[in-house]
Parts: sequence; C-alpha cells; structure tokens
Amino acid sequence: MDIIPNNPNNPDCRIGIFVIAYNAESHIEKTLGRIPDAVWKMLTVVYIVDDCSSDETTLKALNFNHEHSAKIVVIRNRVNLRYGGNQKLGYQWAIDQKLDIVVMLHADGQYAPEFLEQMYTPIMNNEADVVIGSRMMTKDTALLGGMPKYKYYGNIILTKIQIALTGLKLSEYHSGYRAYSVKFLKSIPFWENSNEWHFDTQILLQNYQIKARIKELPIPTYYGDEICHVNGITYGMNCVVTSFGFLLYRRGIYYSRKYDVNLKGQRYFDKFDDPYSSHSLIYKHLLAVGVTGKKILELGVGDASLTRRLKDHGALVDGVESDKVYIDLAQPFCNRIFSGDLNKIETLNLDTDYDIIVAADILEHLVDPEYVLSKLKTNLKKDGLLVVSLPNVANAYVRFSLLFGRFNYHSKGLLDKTHLHFYTLKTASAMLAKTGWKVTERSVTAIPLAIVFPFLRLKFFKWILHIFYGITKLFKGLFAYQGLFFCTNPNSTKLL
Repeated sequence: MDIIPNNPNNPDCRIGIFVIAYNAESHIEKTLGRIPDAVWKMLTVVYIVDDCSSDETTLKALNFNHEHSAKIVVIRNRVNLRYGGNQKLGYQWAIDQKLDIVVMLHADGQYAPEFLEQMYTPIMNNEADVVIGSRMMTKDTALLGGMPKYKYYGNIILTKIQIALTGLKLSEYHSGYRAYSVKFLKSIPFWENSNEWHFDTQILLQNYQIKARIKELPIPTYYGDEICHVNGITYGMNCVVTSFGFLLYRRGIYYSRKYDVNLKGQRYFDKFDDPYSSHSLIYKHLLAVGVTGKKILELGVGDASLTRRLKDHGALVDGVESDKVYIDLAQPFCNRIFSGDLNKIETLNLDTDYDIIVAADILEHLVDPEYVLSKLKTNLKKDGLLVVSLPNVANAYVRFSLLFGRFNYHSKGLLDKTHLHFYTLKTASAMLAKTGWKVTERSVTAIPLAIVFPFLRLKFFKWILHIFYGITKLFKGLFAYQGLFFCTNPNSTKLL
C-alpha cells in the first residue's frame, strides 16, 4: 500500500483516525457521519480496520458516501485478531504510514466522534504524548449516558485496585477512547501485549513505565443498542493479574519484556546482575589470567559495565563502538574509543599489540563475522587471548518454540531482532576454527534466570542458580544460553 500523502490542510502534522470495527454494520456509517467537518479537514486519513466481521461492516464502510471519502481507507483482517490484536495492526499501520498522531475511535459510536478534535489537539500542541477520554472524570456522567450500574461501579472498583497495584493514578483505566503520539508508539514494545481486551491496560502501563505524558479529558458517554463483546469477569481478572505483574516488575521480582522500555536508551540489561551471564563469566576468567597492565580491546562496549570493571583492575582498555550513547558511557573508562562500523574493521586503524581482545555478544550482529575474526588476528600479540561469546540457537527455549511453529524475534535475547547470524555450540566452534583460531577453553552461560526472576539474586535463593548452572553444564547443547570460547592464534609469528 502506498504511503498516504501529506494533508494540504495540515502539512506539519499527519493525523489519522483508527476506527476499530467488529460486527458494526448497523453503526459504522452513523459513526463516520458524526465526525465534524472541521476534523475531516485536519485529518490525513481515516482508516477502518474490520476484524473479520461476520456481518457487512466492510461493505458499509466502503459504501460510505461523504465529501471527504477520499481520505477513507478500509482494511479487513483475514482472520479475527481480537481487540488487542486489531489494535496492534492499527498502530503498526500508523507507524508504517508515517503518521504523527493516531486516535482510536470505536465503530459502534459509543465514544463521541464529535470529541475527536479535543483528543488530538494536546498532542499536536506538544502538551501530551497520550490522551485518554475519560467517562469517570465528571461525576455521574457515565450513568446519565446510559452506562449500566454494574459497569459503572465495576469500573470504579477495578480502577482503584489497579491504582493501588501500579501507582498510575487515573480516573479510569478502561476507556477505549485513546489518542497517541506515533513517536511514543514506536518507543514501546506493544507487540508483546495481549491480543485480548486487557491490551488497553498493558499499553497504559508501558506508557507509565516510559514516563510519557498522559492527559485525561472528560468525555460524554453514550450507550445505545451496540453489542458488548467483553466478558466482564475475565476482563477484570486479566486487568488485576496484569497490574500485579507490573507491580512485581517494578519491585524487581519478575522480568517482563513488555515493560522493558529502556528509559535511558540502553538496549540491554546489566549482565552482571546474573552471576552466570557472559559478562560475569568472562570477567571472572580474565581476572584469573590477570588483567593488570594488560592492553585490552573490547568490541562493542555497550553499557561499559565490563569496561569499568577491567579498568578498576588496572587494565588499559580500548573500545570499539558506533552508538553515541554507549560511547559517552564508556569514555571515562577507556584510553581510546574507536568510533565506527566494526563491519569495516580495516577502516578503524586498530592497534596491533593487544594482549586480550573481547568480542562478547557482538559477532552475531555483524554482516560478515568470519571476515572480522580473520582480521582480528593482526591485532593480537603472539600468545594473546581472544574471548568470544555467541548465542546458542539450539537452546531448549528456541527448540520448544519451534515445536509449536514459533520463531518470534524480540528486542533482546537469543532471538534479538538485530541478530544477523545464528549459531549452535558446534557451528560457533567450527567458525572459529575456519578463521584460524585455536579454542583452548570452552564454557557456557545459563538461561538468565536472575534477570527474569530478580529475587533469585538474593542470598537465600542463589542455590537455585548454582543448581541450574550445573544442569546447564551437564546438558550444554540443550540448556546453554551462550557459548564462551577462549582462543589463541596458533599461526601467529608476531613478537611480544
């Protein structure tokens, strides 16, 4: 589908109305007709996403006759994605079409289209990142608008429970009238959220975690003859469980990808939080061989957690890094930082007398890791040490996922979406041998349980980590999270 052109009436802000629809044939034309003319003129597009309705919702939308009909796009899902799944598609469409603001409007007209301008204006004026149309800000408005009493009081009670669990104070968590800055949507992993109705709670908590600016506005409430597709008891339980999970995440008891939004722009967790992570084990090994006074090259300094520790033990560390955020973090701990693309290692003018080169969690991100490994032999002293860590794609987690037909990429971990290559322990060893390195020692890391369940870092629970690491070493091919390889260059003729 072509990118929607800029709106000549509003060239500096591309606004889209995302009409989420399911079995709404009796309401959708009326809902679209209630959008004010002034709003139509401001909009770039109104896109209707029909979630595989069993009625004629799509046909009604396509046949809607209006002077601004050219701004309407109709999308019909081939399968029913559910409420949360339909939102994921709708928000991704807004990102792909390079919109600046998206407002979600329900096709059944329960949320007033007449209020659209108030929804997007705070974001357009840079006063908010998220706007929520609240039915509960003005006392009894929802009841006067026809909201059933059980929903009204259930909304109040459920919202109070969620506030107590999460700390996010809102007049209600359960309004489906939302406006988002698309820049904000791009910064959160909303694809990690549920496909069910509590998607709305999860995206709110992601918003809270990233410290986005939320603005609530009172909106009128209208309940007519629309059909409610929500199971209230299941929805309420899911909202409470989600809020409790968020509480555990904030307290450091449980890890969840959906809330790991990296406030400071750092993509990775501190790997020293896990005693059996690649960084922890590499650091332990290097201390054993001695780093004081050694000249070390670290490829990809990341958050500089390893760099800092090596410097504290008297190592002279040079780093290679392309990300300015990480360069700034590592600057105080490096003698020099070579800023550039490691894929073009020959352009970096690296020194040729390093005692140790650390390539931890980096080669899998490169276009041609074999080329880089071959070139690195010219940068290491005779009898110098190359340390490599690579993820094990044959880990039980990936095997189990494949059993059910899943190979889902994530923002980090074994299936990090920035990984260009995948290895098993055997194929990683073969690559090192092929590029001329001799592996003198091997080790493995364990699945990062201490990251997923932070309470395991407490002294009382550490025995669990020790036992699990022991099992990992017994069944390396199945449970190893990463392979660690300590290598020398057997063909080196350089002098110390």
